[in-house]
Amino acid sequence: MISPAVKKIRKIVDQSLVMFLKAVCTIGVFFSALHCSAQTSFAGSWEGKLNIGTTIRLVFNIKDTTDNNLYSTMDSPDQAAMDIACSHTVAKEDSIFITTLGGRAKYSGKKIDGNYILGEFRQNGHKLTLDLKKTDKAITLNRPQTPKPPFEYISEDVVYHNEPNNIQFGATITIPHGAGPFPAVLMITGSGQQNRDEELFGHRPFAVIADYLTKKGYIVLRVDDRGIGKSTGEFSGATSEDFKNDAIVSLNYLRSRKEVDQKKIGLMGHSEGGMIAPMIAVEDKGVDFLVLLAAPGVPCLQLNEEQLAALFEKSGVKKESTDEYLELYEKMVKSSLKTDDKEEFRKQVNKEVTEWRAKTPSYVVLETTNISDNRSQEKFVDGIVNKLSDPWYKYLISYNPQPTLRKLSCKVLALNGEKDIQVLPGSNLVGVKECLDKSHSPEHETLELKGLNHLFQSCKTCSFQEYAQLEETFSPTALAAISDWMDKNVK
Repeated sequence: MISPAVKKIRKIVDQSLVMFLKAVCTIGVFFSALHCSAQTSFAGSWEGKLNIGTTIRLVFNIKDTTDNNLYSTMDSPDQAAMDIACSHTVAKEDSIFITTLGGRAKYSGKKIDGNYILGEFRQNGHKLTLDLKKTDKAITLNRPQTPKPPFEYISEDVVYHNEPNNIQFGATITIPHGAGPFPAVLMITGSGQQNRDEELFGHRPFAVIADYLTKKGYIVLRVDDRGIGKSTGEFSGATSEDFKNDAIVSLNYLRSRKEVDQKKIGLMGHSEGGMIAPMIAVEDKGVDFLVLLAAPGVPCLQLNEEQLAALFEKSGVKKESTDEYLELYEKMVKSSLKTDDKEEFRKQVNKEVTEWRAKTPSYVVLETTNISDNRSQEKFVDGIVNKLSDPWYKYLISYNPQPTLRKLSCKVLALNGEKDIQVLPGSNLVGVKECLDKSHSPEHETLELKGLNHLFQSCKTCSFQEYAQLEETFSPTALAAISDWMDKNVK
C-alpha cells in the first residue's frame, strides 16, 4: 500500500541498490544497449555478492557482438530483476567497465585470472566492494507454490469490455469441475500497475490463492490492471475511484457466468484492493462477502506516515530523526492538497524544505532525505513534487476508509500479517475491527497472522528487501484462514 509500490522512500531509494532494482522491476524500465570496443576474454557470466546491510547477488552477463564489441545485461536474482540492459561495456587490457541502470550505477573491475575479477560498484556517490567469479550456473528463481498445469479445475482466459470507456479487460477465471453453481470471488490487486496474478519479484500470489480456493470449490476471477497484460486503458493519472469502477465491470462479468451462484459473490482485495472492495460493497448490496488482505483501517495519511516510520526504522534511522522528518512530510502533503499548480507546489515545497533544513541537525537531514547541499535538495524536491502531484497519490492520501467500513452490511474477513511494515496491523487491523463493530455486517472477523509480512509470506528479517529473497509466495496458514472462514460463512 502506497509503495508501488510500494514503491518510493527517498533515502532508501537513493542509498539502496535493492530498492532501486525493485523500482526497475516493478515499473518495467529498460535501458537500450550501446556497444563499445572491448576484449573477448571477459565474455561469460560473472557473479558476486553486494553487501548493503543485507547481501544480494549481482550477475553480469557479458557477450561478444558480431563487430567484436561487448554487450552486457545485469541480473539481481534476489530481487527478481533480470536481464537489465547495460548502456556501456568497455574492456581495456585486464580491466572491465560497465555502466547500468541508466547511468546511475557503474562497475569497474580488474581480472586477476581466468575466473576472478576484483572490483567495486558505485551508485549515487556510494562505493561498495564487488568481486566477481565466473559461473556457468543459470540463474533461476524458485517459486514452488506457483500453480502449473494440468490443473484440477477449469482455467479459462477471458476478455470482456467496458463499452462506455472503451476499455478491454483480460482475466483468468478458474471454475471447479462439477454441476455448480459455485460461490465466486473477484480478486482486486494492490497499488501499482499489476497483472492478474499480482506478480512481483517472480511471486504470483493471486494465482496461488485462486488455485487453492478453486480446488476448495470456489470460482475465482483475477484481472489484469488497466494498461497491462490483456487489459487496455490508461493507467497513468487514474485514481482508486477509477480502479473501483474497473472492478465493478469485472464484478458484472462474474455475474454473467452461469456457473456462478448469484447469492454468493464476494470480493477479495489486497492492500489498496482492500480499500477498494468496501467502496464497491457499500454501493452494491448484492456483494455477499469481503476478504480484506492488509487493508487500510485508518486515514491514509496516517497509514503513510506509519509506513515511512517503519521503513526508516528497518533502514536504521533513529526515531527522533524520523519524527523530525515526518513533521516536514506532513507539511508537504498538506501543501499538495491545496493546489493543482505543479510549479506553485514546487516553490512551496522548496520553501518548506529550506526552512526545515535551517532548524534541523544536518545529520538528520542527510539520513532522512539524503540532502547535503542545494543540488541534492533540488533532487529531493523534484522527487517529492512528482510523487505528491500524482492524481492517484493525492486521492489516496486524502482518503479515509473508516466511514465506508462503518457502512458495510456484508460478511467480512480482514487479515494482516504481524510483521507487515506497509499496512501496520497495530493500527489498521484494529481500525478495521472498530469500524466493523459499528457496521451492519452480520458476520465479521479480524485476524493478525504471526510471522507474516505485507505479502503474507513467512518472513525472517521481514524487511521490504526480503520479499524477493523468500521462496514462499503466500503462507499456507493464510490460505487456510481464508478458506476456513469462507467454508463457514459463504458455502
